[in-house]
Amino acid sequence: MPELHTILLLAAAGLFAGTQNALAGGGSFITFPALLLAGLNPVAANMTSTVAMFPSQTTSAVAGRKFAEGVSGLSFAQLFTISIVGGIFGAILLWITPPTFFARLVPWLVLFATAMFAWGAFRRQPIHAASSMPKPVLAVIQFCISIYGGYFGGGIGFLMLAALTIAGQQIRAATATKNMLAMAMNASATLIFAFSGMISWAAALALCAGGIAGGLLGSWLIYRLPPQLMRIFVVLVGAVLTVYMFLR
Repeated sequence: MPELHTILLLAAAGLFAGTQNALAGGGSFITFPALLLAGLNPVAANMTSTVAMFPSQTTSAVAGRKFAEGVSGLSFAQLFTISIVGGIFGAILLWITPPTFFARLVPWLVLFATAMFAWGAFRRQPIHAASSMPKPVLAVIQFCISIYGGYFGGGIGFLMLAALTIAGQQIRAATATKNMLAMAMNASATLIFAFSGMISWAAALALCAGGIAGGLLGSWLIYRLPPQLMRIFVVLVGAVLTVYMFLR
């Protein structure tokens, strides 16, 4: 059982992460290092972060579900199913990964996630559908993203946004669709992680409570705080975390 000051720190991290997710995404860049500082090993920290932030993520995904749709010959139901199956594969892969190996892999995962976030946050967003891709190609890409999402998850939103817009979705539909697909892969991962015996439930509850409050705060701040500032902050946090992980 974490001490009271650790619980309060995690609740504050959840508050910031929930706000961050509502404004610009990248909340895992806050929750993951916070759990490492709380004493969890990297595998347990990653699992606990996924479980803790799932409720607030579900709320935002369901809120925009009416805009979600299929693309490139794949129905939304097919994309959703692919995401669930891929999330299961990724979660099982994480579960069987030795913590020592995952600890060596984390710096590279954080570096990749930071690069994906920076690319997605600052690239020029398409306004209209531009092109399409073959149905099997999109299915394979989404399956690979889903495996990565169940395993680590950093940057999945931008990976899916890129894939869906290239496949032909307009940006509003792509945003709603990727939120629902991220919820699907994290739902399967959360279900598996819950029975792994590696979740710090006290830490998860503290993060969850903070995350829900942060989501509400983010909804209030979304018209009052420039999201670009939040994106810059996330990239800076990711860069510092990457350097720290390589040096520790």
